[in-house]
Amino acid sequence: MIRWMAAWLALTLLAGCAADPVTAQSTLDGRPPIVIAHRGASGERPEHTIAAYRLAIAQGADFIEPDLVLTKDGVLVARHENEISETTDVADRAEFAARKTTKMIDGSEVTGWFTEDFTLTELKTLRARERLPKLRSTDYDGQFDIPTFEEILTLLAEVNQDRTIPVGVYPETKHPSYFASIGLPHEAPLLALLDRFGYRGRKAPVYIQSFEVRNLIDLRAKSDLPLIQLMDAAGGPPDRPDTSYAAMASPAGLKTIASYADGIGPNKAMVIPRGALGSLAEPTSLVRDAHAVGLKVHPWTFRRENYFLPLGDKGGVNPAGHGDLGAEIAAYLRTGIDGLFSDNPREAVGAVRR
Repeated sequence: MIRWMAAWLALTLLAGCAADPVTAQSTLDGRPPIVIAHRGASGERPEHTIAAYRLAIAQGADFIEPDLVLTKDGVLVARHENEISETTDVADRAEFAARKTTKMIDGSEVTGWFTEDFTLTELKTLRARERLPKLRSTDYDGQFDIPTFEEILTLLAEVNQDRTIPVGVYPETKHPSYFASIGLPHEAPLLALLDRFGYRGRKAPVYIQSFEVRNLIDLRAKSDLPLIQLMDAAGGPPDRPDTSYAAMASPAGLKTIASYADGIGPNKAMVIPRGALGSLAEPTSLVRDAHAVGLKVHPWTFRRENYFLPLGDKGGVNPAGHGDLGAEIAAYLRTGIDGLFSDNPREAVGAVRR
């Protein structure tokens, strides 16, 4: 019995190895997948800081990704959320204690400090902190400020001067309906800055992304820059309460997305789900279905900590320990994805090159 099981296992492994080159799918345009530095090299520096973006560029990222929110005086700045107590030292600043408040953001009650209640000058006095201190180093806390989108584009202009292939920018409009409701819409300052820095046309090294729909449709009416519809594994667009991301990921839903966007940015579980024990299951048809209507696929987010990795790629039981991120990425590359978001550009670039 043991001998038979060993033989069966060996045959299964050999069959799996032999099948990979045959079953691997191609990207939509046949080019290598792009690596998008998720909030910069956020696995090694506090996210959304110039230091994180610089490191991501040095590690070979094809694009850097700033999430964009607005200040009280209408300036686009890079933060994961407009509530900033997790990513800055604002909670320790006595002069801003009275700014703590509770708001409804996309249907959820959120308490904290919000960028739209601060001028840019006030925000610049704050210092960035590691958002995941239980998993990542806090050695760089307090060293960096909050960058504006203009400062990020200036950085790219500097580093791209001597490059044949420029490093691109992949901005996300965060909570666009909410910001529009308080008189701070993203579109005008976003498009004005991109135009000023030379991002024009379908082939510009930029993708604008959003979890909402109306924001992207409005941008398409005003610009021909590439757009990406983000999708999560659950729920739906905050501005379309009667629509689910699952429905948008159907062949019919993808056809609708293709009428206003150039690609999708799905939660990676929508491409390859996790099994009951946390291992990778069989891929879905999402990549194939998206490619069929001309949409690129850029799933998110790939991270090297054991806490985030599938069972077979963990490097131990310590959640903060590092596992085999390259192996996880390799499984997704075989589905034909056109790019991926990663907190760890060095590992992601290595996996793509291999």
